[in-house]
Amino acid sequence: MNGPGPKPGPFDSLGAKALGRSGAGATIAPMLDHEEKFLFKEEILHLANAVAEPGVLDNVEDLLTDVITSPRFDSEVFTLERSLQVMLGPRAGTTLVGLLTVAPEVFDEVAEVRIPSEVHERLVAWRARFGLAIDNALNFLNNPDGIQGHNFATQVAHVEERRVLQGRLTLVRYNNEPQFFVADAGVFLGLVSDIMERLGPYLEPDAVDAETISRLRDALGQIERKTTTRG
Repeated sequence: MNGPGPKPGPFDSLGAKALGRSGAGATIAPMLDHEEKFLFKEEILHLANAVAEPGVLDNVEDLLTDVITSPRFDSEVFTLERSLQVMLGPRAGTTLVGLLTVAPEVFDEVAEVRIPSEVHERLVAWRARFGLAIDNALNFLNNPDGIQGHNFATQVAHVEERRVLQGRLTLVRYNNEPQFFVADAGVFLGLVSDIMERLGPYLEPDAVDAETISRLRDALGQIERKTTTRG
């Protein structure tokens, strides 16, 4: 999440134990031990109390619906936990995100906690409706896909009666899904400068082939010739 988040609560430790999470590609533990069940019950009861106020369940459902249907789904999911923390409190917000994405074996333990039937029914419905999509998005954000190909083209846009040179960048993810970016020439040149400045200090002697070095040198020379003011 953006900025410093709340301190980890019992559900964070529970989630790590119950899911067997020690990092990416974690395995799922088949059941909770006695300590984990106690922590789980405490967090579920706290969540149930947080959504007990009139209208809160509907407000949470509206928020989840807005996130799942947003054209900016990835970025909305990125801030979902923070939004729920604002609505329900830090502890309950984290618990709810965990419940929506926790392993089925762990979620089934909710039925053993004595909470209002309406709350339990909503939790079951939210998990069925939103859980998989949110879990997949969070996994993608935590483990970004790589780039298997790219394409770059130029175009001229007319902005307020002037011509503006723009670039159009296409990045192809490993899942073959393309993503497109359009920006003014200066934005892309700034991006290239940032990339070169940050990669440069850490390159090994064989990291870049001679052809790429030649292309970079020729491109920089062309930019200098095109942008140098003639007297």
